[in-house]
Amino acid sequence: MTAATDPVKLMKQQVGKAAADLVKSGSIVGLGTGSTTAYAIQYIGERLKSGEIKDIVGVPTSFQAEVLAKEYGIPLTTLDAIDHIDIAIDGADEVDPQKNLIKGGGAAHTREKVVDYLADQFIVVVDAGKLVERLGSVFAVPVEVIPMAITPVMNAVAQLGGKPELRMGVKKAGPVITDQGNMVIDVKFDSIDDPVNLEKTLNNIPGVLENGIFVNCADLVLIGEVKDGQPVVRKM
Repeated sequence: MTAATDPVKLMKQQVGKAAADLVKSGSIVGLGTGSTTAYAIQYIGERLKSGEIKDIVGVPTSFQAEVLAKEYGIPLTTLDAIDHIDIAIDGADEVDPQKNLIKGGGAAHTREKVVDYLADQFIVVVDAGKLVERLGSVFAVPVEVIPMAITPVMNAVAQLGGKPELRMGVKKAGPVITDQGNMVIDVKFDSIDDPVNLEKTLNNIPGVLENGIFVNCADLVLIGEVKDGQPVVRKM
């Protein structure tokens, strides 16, 4: 099977395109992180290049998003230079029926949270495999921690009933280091009954910068799936 006909890749492209199509001229756009969002960034760049939309500036949530935006010709700005974000597009690792999310598989959740919460409209792009009945069913909660606080934070998280694990690098010896120079602990909970409170509780542990639970934040969830070998996109 060639990449051109890979249904999963096609489906991710379709979801990314559906999100990119919602961007209007003159918008400040939060550019998220991950494989599906990467297609959205590509399509925003193509719409700009063709003249279909104009006067777009992007706010990247990660080094990955920044590199892609430059590659596809999207001018970038920073949060210092703007007072709002019109629309943010980002992926998620889990989405529950209340549109609560777990994010941070790419360790960019702190910057994503800053940008996504600022946006007037936050659009989540996922494939159907990311949908769960309860948050935390599949995915651990990523927690970004300043390096000196790793041990006390892991102890505190264990007292909350979580099983913490320091995220280690792939093709790199030692732990994953975020764009902010911190480490990530992935915390598995047996069940997350109250994501709103767990988000606050985790963030109140000294040394924690931010965690990957996103509540009361997503406005629209675009879900891609492959049906009979064809990519389809639906809204939650």
